[in-house]
Amino acid sequence: MKYLHTMVRVNDLDAAKRFYCDLLGLQEVRRIDNEGGRFTLVFLCAPDDVERARHDQAPTVELTWNWDTEDYTGGRNFGHLAYEVDDIYASCARLQAGGVTINRPPRDGRMAFVRSPDGISIELLQKGGALRPAVPWSDMPNVGVW
Repeated sequence: MKYLHTMVRVNDLDAAKRFYCDLLGLQEVRRIDNEGGRFTLVFLCAPDDVERARHDQAPTVELTWNWDTEDYTGGRNFGHLAYEVDDIYASCARLQAGGVTINRPPRDGRMAFVRSPDGISIELLQKGGALRPAVPWSDMPNVGVW
């Protein structure tokens, strides 16, 4: 397993970048503008991690700016922790056997979401390419929110 990133939703991307970059000292290493989804993702890392982060070898903070305004309450601006796993199906099976609800099953063989006992959303991402869709995961519906 490899720690990937922590996602934080922001209302004002410029203000957030001023805080995280200009004041805190993080550096932008990657940006994704998604016009269809109407959001921008900005990945930041500590200065000592810049080169490694550009090659997905260091953890980052993902600032998510949804272009349509939304007031985030109750900690909703904190998105999730993300981990890369060797086998998403085996990881989900182990969690499920331990009593964890798979909120967003890995139907696509690539991504799943679960929640910690304290309600923190955890994203699991398959290392490398997606695995072939497989039962029971491919047939499972979403449960709750993630």
